[in-house]
Amino acid sequence: MPITTTVITGATSGIGKETALALAKKDHAIYMLVRDTQKAEEIRQEIISITKNKNIYIVPCNLADMESVCNAANTLMHSVTAINVLINNAGGIFADRLESKDGYEMTFAVNHLSHFLLFNKLLPLLQKGQARIINVSSEAHRIGKPDFNDLQWTKRPYSAWKAYGMAKLFNIYFTRAVATRFGPKGISAFALHPGLVNTGFGTGLTGMGKVLMWLLRPFMISAETGARTTIYLATASRIDSKSGGYFKNRHVASTSATDENGRNMLWDLSMEMIAPFLTA
Repeated sequence: MPITTTVITGATSGIGKETALALAKKDHAIYMLVRDTQKAEEIRQEIISITKNKNIYIVPCNLADMESVCNAANTLMHSVTAINVLINNAGGIFADRLESKDGYEMTFAVNHLSHFLLFNKLLPLLQKGQARIINVSSEAHRIGKPDFNDLQWTKRPYSAWKAYGMAKLFNIYFTRAVATRFGPKGISAFALHPGLVNTGFGTGLTGMGKVLMWLLRPFMISAETGARTTIYLATASRIDSKSGGYFKNRHVASTSATDENGRNMLWDLSMEMIAPFLTA
């Protein structure tokens, strides 16, 4: 039986690590796109030790640096013949407005634009592998209210939670756009809410954001539990008819990401932003 080739961002901790471990147990070849290669090597050895699956690989990739994303994509283009599963798992929330190496607001860059670029760079491999694209979103998308004239938060006061909510909304917009545009070419796409997971998420927050995370901690679930929906979407059979769906607890859920015009506008603006990198 052919090996399933899976690419995942953010696999060195939390639900990303648990996802990589679970899929390695199912004999997937795992390509971990990571910023910290030393930590990734420790995780790689741990996964191999547990699963006896030696097809675990590390690809350097800093999602705050579009050149690094391009380099990672180029490495994959020369390493594999097809990709069957792409899991856009990495993300983050930032207390203050920061900019990526390329001058994009960090929440937007790390949670959306870098993964958008990765998808487009890998598109030939994804089409060849009839891939599933899995985007880890959040219920925080419900507070996302995008201003397409100010995606970089330069014209209005920056809010960590509002910026994060907007980025998670964009994860679902992206999912639905991929399902619509590339479904006829054999690519399916799914978004999910992993649950309120007890990881290092939000550790850099201050003020009320920090207090909120502290208050929520008793209600948080483990990373292993939080990874279940991602694992389900990566392995379940006969779910292509649900492509474009937003999932919670392994079931399709309602979402506020229903603005088709917003979805198309995001796609067009994102394409403009990544255009200089597509030939890199």
